[in-house]
Amino acid sequence: MLFRGIVALKRVSVIGVRFQHAAAAKDEEQPEDIECGGEKKITKGLVVGIYEPREDPLLDPPKLTAAGEMYNQITEGRLQHLLKLSGPTPPNGDYRIFYGVDREFDAVAVVGLGPECAGYNDVEEREDRKEFIRVAAGVGSQKLQKLEMQRIYLEDFGHAESSAEGAALGVWIYQELKNPKKRVFMPHLDLWKSCDYTGWHIGLEKAAAQNLARQFTDTPANLMTPTYFAQNAVEVLCKSGINVEVKVRGWAETQKMGAFLSVAKGSCEPPIFLEISYYGAAYDERPVVLIGKGITFDSGGLCLKTPDNMSHMKGDMAGAACVVATTRAVAHLQLPINVRGLIPLCENMPGCLACKPGDIVTAMNGKNILIENTDCEGRLILADALYYSQNFWPRFIVDVGTLTNDVRRGMGSAATGVWTNSDSLWEQIRMAGVHTGDRMWRFPLWDYYTRQVVTSRSVDIKNIGFGPGGGANKAAAFLRQFVPCGEWMHLDTFGVMYSNGIDEPYVRRGMSGRPTRTLVEFISQLVCKQCD
Repeated sequence: MLFRGIVALKRVSVIGVRFQHAAAAKDEEQPEDIECGGEKKITKGLVVGIYEPREDPLLDPPKLTAAGEMYNQITEGRLQHLLKLSGPTPPNGDYRIFYGVDREFDAVAVVGLGPECAGYNDVEEREDRKEFIRVAAGVGSQKLQKLEMQRIYLEDFGHAESSAEGAALGVWIYQELKNPKKRVFMPHLDLWKSCDYTGWHIGLEKAAAQNLARQFTDTPANLMTPTYFAQNAVEVLCKSGINVEVKVRGWAETQKMGAFLSVAKGSCEPPIFLEISYYGAAYDERPVVLIGKGITFDSGGLCLKTPDNMSHMKGDMAGAACVVATTRAVAHLQLPINVRGLIPLCENMPGCLACKPGDIVTAMNGKNILIENTDCEGRLILADALYYSQNFWPRFIVDVGTLTNDVRRGMGSAATGVWTNSDSLWEQIRMAGVHTGDRMWRFPLWDYYTRQVVTSRSVDIKNIGFGPGGGANKAAAFLRQFVPCGEWMHLDTFGVMYSNGIDEPYVRRGMSGRPTRTLVEFISQLVCKQCD
């Protein structure tokens, strides 16, 4: 019942399992080199920034960044002259492209950076400067990518990490199932005229983690089944020195995970429970436990969703993908911390054995749960995983999942909903979101919502509860009943699961991979605080 490492599952060829670093391109995908005087030439593009005028655009000339000014001097003022001819200074996210400015670069993208004095915005709760850099780097890279530049060089815009994040997220696109001849070209990204290579590579690693989560969630559900998800996770994580244990239905039955198994009954795909272990510190040091919701497709079960509501349900395992990607990034960054990842994987389908509204199931902690709606299955599989996490004596527990549509109705895609019994954890995750631009917003864990899910004459707890509204809060109150003693935080990512390509121009339309970078930053800050 218990398998380790790559032996865990039968080797299968899975479309979409290959993760290509966003900053790299395969040799076979490179376009033909341009012949120049009998020698092959690599096409190069450059991205530099320009600030908005402080006052009157007519009286206050546009100001290039330090790297942009350096390039202007290299071209003997030609860049500045072309900018004047091109019209008003581009605002943040807008751009100008110039060709043949010098002999080294075939095209130069000058992208608006917003005001030079941008910093922490206490109203928006984010570092505007870093977010403006991500937008500029992402937009500039995407525009040069359309020109099929083989190498794109970017300045650091004052913060190399944010520049790398925006560029690497911007050029990435899911296209594993597309004709290779019609795929969008993937350029190689390089840092230009900056010494902050450490920040640049950290940014690339964070972006690679989010892109990995996007890769998992964008893969169609007929390919990314629980078995294939486990296979992909094993292949990705074992290469990074992370141990993965793949546990099957029989193991879950011995653990008496009745809530988890009740969801899996309606599908012919067998359920799987992944246990991920990263040791960056001493083996006896208490780990951070990350739990990811792994519903690889959510039809709603017998409480069937409408076709429109099912359209993005291949991404209902975004929490699980986030945990896999975060753990890999922590390993690549060699953070001195222990992390344990727990991922219950299954499908929620209306099969002949599917659980029915009114069924009562027994969770691992012995509590009997009344299933009022089979479409609220995420909290059921997380309940058993939360209780199982006490076996590792965790420092604290973070569970991540696309739980409720209510959080999207309330917040849209602006922020991830957070529920926690720890003020210190909230402050740490909030500040991580400020730095990554992937914001967090705290919701209440009041007893008011707890009473709505535990008040019953016949069972210990209900998976919906009585009373109108407050569905996201009641889901958190439900999960709290299965949390062992200690600090715990619940992240509802339903609202941020999908990107429209507009709110964050550096993330194309499709599954967003959020909040992976915020979790990596959160753990990194935890390590830094510990070292202090």
